[in-house]
Amino acid sequence: MMEDNFFENVYAIAKQIPYGRVTSYGAIAKALGTARSARMVGWAMNASHNREDIPAHRVVNRKGILSGKHHFQGTNLMQQLLESEGIVVVDNQIVDFEKVFWEPELNL
Repeated sequence: MMEDNFFENVYAIAKQIPYGRVTSYGAIAKALGTARSARMVGWAMNASHNREDIPAHRVVNRKGILSGKHHFQGTNLMQQLLESEGIVVVDNQIVDFEKVFWEPELNL
């Protein structure tokens, strides 16, 4: 699988994440049938920072921690974007993570 296609497939799933919900790098990897490639999903999210059509702020680690926040301009931009959608974040971790978690399905 070529990296470009993988990244585009990651973006296609990320675009489906509903407003006010989040998912994890691993959940996206699993939906793509590449369950062990969560790190590559993270690389794809990092590479998307110039694309406004990709809601990268809605992708967090499996514990609901804003592990990608240092890739956003400004120290709290990721948190601010999530909070603007009604998601509560305390100490870089999403409160009630299970309630706002969205399980992606492969609908490419």
